[in-house]
Amino acid sequence: MKKLVLTGMLLLAPALVFAAAGGVQLDKANIDPNNKQSLQRGAKLFVNYCLSCHSAELMRYERIGKDLDIEDQLVKEHLMFTGGKLGDLMTVATADDDAKAWFGTVPPDLTVIARARGVDWLYTYMRSFYRDDSKIIGVNNLVFPDVGMPHVLWELQGWQDPVVNSVKDHAGHTTKRVALELAEPGLLTPEKYDRAIRDLVNFLDYMGEPAKHDRRSLGVKVIMFLLLFLVVAYMLKRDYWKDVH
Repeated sequence: MKKLVLTGMLLLAPALVFAAAGGVQLDKANIDPNNKQSLQRGAKLFVNYCLSCHSAELMRYERIGKDLDIEDQLVKEHLMFTGGKLGDLMTVATADDDAKAWFGTVPPDLTVIARARGVDWLYTYMRSFYRDDSKIIGVNNLVFPDVGMPHVLWELQGWQDPVVNSVKDHAGHTTKRVALELAEPGLLTPEKYDRAIRDLVNFLDYMGEPAKHDRRSLGVKVIMFLLLFLVVAYMLKRDYWKDVH
């Protein structure tokens, strides 16, 4: 019994750590894995703003086109900027040594980042960058303090500044909380930027398990078949045993 409890705690530990990262309450991503238009927009954001540094080496362009109903020619024109073949993996041209020199570490592969971090963590993280002149890259993040990643989507979101507020609880104790306010607007309104991040996170979630939707759909069909078979089997059993006393 103790072994089972320990195993459960170990499995839950990463989720607890990520949920409490930076002491920030995570916002709900509310993604829709069935919305292919959202996934298409997320794929475009990923290749334009993420793929230059972060690879997705377990994903192929061809698979994205097939799953998201994007024609091969459109995949080549809008998702493949460095040429290559549709069957190629989503790799980056940046050498590991160069990336380490620029960012202090090699940017992680993002194929399964949504499964590792969780969609709510990613959604909150991408909306929590703020200006911090004490950092070499000029930015920091509430969810991931001292992060080495620059705010690559700044032109869309704009620049946020931290604001410290003092909050008193029912017992009269005062605590300080950091909130972010938009100091310099970007190309998108806050609402449109949130939607763009939701699309991006939706795509990252898709990459982590492309067959998840098909698997769930098949699972529902299997369960329905088994329930129908149960009814038929029960009726056959009653008919077979009705004369047996």
